[in-house]
Amino acid sequence: MAVTAFISYSHADAKHLDRLHKHMAQLRRDEVFETWTDHAIVAGSKLDDEVFTALRASQVFIALVSPDYLASNYCYEKEFEEAQKLEAEGRLHIVPLIVEPCDWLSSPFSTRMALPKDGKPIPEWTNENVAYLNVIQGLRAVATSTQKKTSSLVGERVAPAVGGRRLKIKQEFDTIQRRDFADEAFRVIRDYFKTSCEELDQAEDLRARFEKMSDNSFTCTVVNRGYKGGRDAHITVHNSKGSRHHYGDMNYSWQSHDESNTSNGSIQVDADEYNMFLSLNEFMSDDKKRYDAKQVADSLWVEFTKQAGIEYD
Repeated sequence: MAVTAFISYSHADAKHLDRLHKHMAQLRRDEVFETWTDHAIVAGSKLDDEVFTALRASQVFIALVSPDYLASNYCYEKEFEEAQKLEAEGRLHIVPLIVEPCDWLSSPFSTRMALPKDGKPIPEWTNENVAYLNVIQGLRAVATSTQKKTSSLVGERVAPAVGGRRLKIKQEFDTIQRRDFADEAFRVIRDYFKTSCEELDQAEDLRARFEKMSDNSFTCTVVNRGYKGGRDAHITVHNSKGSRHHYGDMNYSWQSHDESNTSNGSIQVDADEYNMFLSLNEFMSDDKKRYDAKQVADSLWVEFTKQAGIEYD
């Protein structure tokens, strides 16, 4: 289910809003985010009623922070003030997006992790597309965190709270539940790689390509042209669907268009008495961590891009 984001901005920063909407296009296509701005208000509507109704129905508050925003009585003293109240109730997550240099570190925004990285204003980046790529990656992480609060890939059976405490109920997971869990996890990993390739392809000197090989397999290639002659990396991921060559419920290799019967590592659905989770097993490695699908995708993506000389802070 898409996360609803209320975008708070000064009309003087409309150009930044337009640019953000363009970069969020893939997030909307993937149904990661749906956004609300005051463009949705029709003539004759009561402004405050429309704004606060939308704000209270949202899960994320994105503030386009600038000198104009900090100077705006409506943005800062009405929308942001209400957002802070909802945040205190645990109903809203506030994300400052620094679109122009300003004194935001002297405001309540300073207590929150800002985007882009380190709160560096977008115009100060050498390539603004790279800045927005960093913003989109941050927003995707926010959406994942928000979604986990309401529904998770971890197959945990949760009972209503009793006396303020949440109950966990023991259960056994059958073959169909495990297969459904693996299929959904594969979909999340596939979509993560598809979107990440599209975002990475916007960066200078980098090229990325995602290719769907079948309903149960995909391959990606990244080329770092910053190296003389280029430096590339490949990955192929298969959802086994109980195939004869069984390397876990999913398997991957560091080759392009590799067959399902070759593998550098596997992804297995495991369970305890309460949850289903994923195990990520590289050959010659004994990793006992528990993962959800997003964490597996993160781990594989970081290792994949590192082979092309690309690393994330």
